[in-house]
Amino acid sequence: MEIIKLTSNLTYYRQQAATLLIEAFPYAYKDCAELEITKCLSTNRIMLGAVENDILMGLVGAIPQYGITAWELHPLAVSKKWQGQGIGTKLCTALENELKNCGCCTILFDDLYSKIKNIRNLERHPYEFYQKIGYQIVGVIPDANGLGKPDIWLAKSLVR
Repeated sequence: MEIIKLTSNLTYYRQQAATLLIEAFPYAYKDCAELEITKCLSTNRIMLGAVENDILMGLVGAIPQYGITAWELHPLAVSKKWQGQGIGTKLCTALENELKNCGCCTILFDDLYSKIKNIRNLERHPYEFYQKIGYQIVGVIPDANGLGKPDIWLAKSLVR
């Protein structure tokens, strides 16, 4: 497996990337995955892919949020066929290294969360994966994704 930088001129992987988004987040990207991939491949963002035998196994991207000092991790998707094999970790590590080289100090991640104080993982929510690779919960936005569906914000210092 190889981690490559995905760019707008690598059209071969565009449809595979859109399919990955739909597989990972059908409720969010069922009707707009190709548009989201186009946004993720814009010049001010970073997107990496895990590739083997011309198959895009997973992808990770980042959006600048505070100039170059903080970036939001968006999106991260690994095909169900290859989950649990370290691909997400390798993608995140490669993205973190890429961002460090750009002058980034902190990477942010936001997603679904119920309560910080008594957090329980329901239905294999990915927040535990991020905690395992060094991210910490730094905030919650109640009901951001609908009633009872807040956003969870995670961050990881890349300079400490």
